[in-house]
Amino acid sequence: MMKVSARSACTASALIVLLLLSGCHRHRKSKSQPNTTAYADKLHEMVEKKALPPEKVDTTKVPNLRWPNFSDYETIVATFYDDRNYEVAWTRDGAPTASAKGFIQAFQDAASKGLIPEDYDAPRWADRVQALNTKSDDAISLFDVAMTVNVMRYISDLRIGRVNPSRFNFEIPVQDKKYDLAEFVSDNAVDATDVPKLIVGVEPDSDEYRQTEAALAHYMDLAKQQGQAHADPLPTVPKAISVGGSYPSLPALLARLQLEGDEEATAILSSPNTTTFDSSLSDAVRHYQHRHGFTEDGKLTPQTIQSLNVPMDFRVAQLQDSLERWRWLPEPYLHARLMVNLPEFVLRGFNPDHKLDFTMRVVVGKVMGQHETPVFTHMMKYLVFRPYWSVPVDIARKELVPHMESNHGYLASKNFEVTNNKGILQTDYTAKQVAQGAVMVREKPGPKNSLGLVKFIFPNQYDIYLHSTPAVSLFDQTRRDFSHGCIRVQKPADLAAWVLQGQGDWDLDKVQEAMNSGPDNKTVSLKTPLPIVIFYLTAIVEDGGEVHFFDDIYGYDSEMQKVFSKGPPYPIKPQPIVPKTKEGDTV
Repeated sequence: MMKVSARSACTASALIVLLLLSGCHRHRKSKSQPNTTAYADKLHEMVEKKALPPEKVDTTKVPNLRWPNFSDYETIVATFYDDRNYEVAWTRDGAPTASAKGFIQAFQDAASKGLIPEDYDAPRWADRVQALNTKSDDAISLFDVAMTVNVMRYISDLRIGRVNPSRFNFEIPVQDKKYDLAEFVSDNAVDATDVPKLIVGVEPDSDEYRQTEAALAHYMDLAKQQGQAHADPLPTVPKAISVGGSYPSLPALLARLQLEGDEEATAILSSPNTTTFDSSLSDAVRHYQHRHGFTEDGKLTPQTIQSLNVPMDFRVAQLQDSLERWRWLPEPYLHARLMVNLPEFVLRGFNPDHKLDFTMRVVVGKVMGQHETPVFTHMMKYLVFRPYWSVPVDIARKELVPHMESNHGYLASKNFEVTNNKGILQTDYTAKQVAQGAVMVREKPGPKNSLGLVKFIFPNQYDIYLHSTPAVSLFDQTRRDFSHGCIRVQKPADLAAWVLQGQGDWDLDKVQEAMNSGPDNKTVSLKTPLPIVIFYLTAIVEDGGEVHFFDDIYGYDSEMQKVFSKGPPYPIKPQPIVPKTKEGDTV
């Protein structure tokens, strides 16, 4: 007989008492089918293997889930069942519970949320429900784990998006809004009496999100109409067509403009055979151009025709991508006071009730040359009037040193000065020292400074901020990606007055005084930091439901679609973040 030491026996007794008093887990009970050893063993086996057994189709074995690898949810699923003593959750007396039926319907309607129904096994549930009629342990256990995995995926996807933004090196604190999925599903989903209401509570509580969701439903219908029509693409043109010009496919152009509502559905051509581009069609084209960020001249340009030929399926994908990004945002960024939409080249400001106060044009990072402005969230904390521009070493090396090598007085002639790393001015320096970063170059404050007369700071790892600029003519361009990464604003004085409202006597006059004749490098801290989102939406819905689309200038949409196409589990393998260079015009 094995001897047990007094110490071991004492320890074992203490553990038993502790377990009896506190319990190992929080065991949850539901109204669903009571636990049996057969179910518990099979559920435990499936969860442990991180996959469901394959099913037979004719003589071929196929995965039982559309995405059979749920290793990313393994711990959560195990916790869910462990907390329930491996009690089945989604059937009662061998039939699906009301909540299971509600989620099956939600999976089938997932496209209306910008998700892919097949990702949640939408086509497979009918057979699984049918299999329950056999009352077999295998069918009931398989149904249960499949439902648990898909409900968790669906709720998580709606709550925080399918892919973590860090996968794209975006800095958005999505973890701040994560659920404890095992607890949430057990406490809220298993016995839900109103699944649609539960889903609404999971999604972002945002008018912009709901408007985008409504627009998606509309564009899915338009895509279906377009697919049924089998219309040929509109003929391209070598140059713009103005009012009075000739276009050979006016009936097709009219139909295309009517499809999205840019031309009234009741509009008709003056003659079925006419080819004259008239003023009413020009007005419709102008409205279309307005929605797509083009020059609003009402001319039928090659760019406009190219955009008109983009299929509605592509517009649907843009709306899906926008919904995904809205899901990333936690409070307070879901209702941020300031939002820059990069592909739109627009800054929006909202009042505390999240009603739109203003919009203004912005210039963002260049598409080429590693200057793309990143997507991230932060708090604006202070302004600097009449700032210096500290030239990053890489910009100084590329754009200043070549001139210095042939002209030692070049920096002084261009309003620059040189300091050591303690900020003390230096008069004796070489081009080599500048190139190596042994001394620092800065541009002196003033109206010609590359940062203009004010910058708006929200400290971040990229060293990106908003600022004014002397290059105001760039705001007249429709495509405005010209910067080194920072964001130039069209109306800096108005923005500064708006940011400082309610903070002492800072009004527009005082702001303009600080910009034009105040002390150099004056910092003004905000009493209440403002949340700001540097965002990326190629589809956005204005109040009233008007949908605007923009080019995927940085390829962020196409990159995300590639990730979606591979299906879950989505890897989180962000590349090392390379800080963006500080702002400044090319010199």
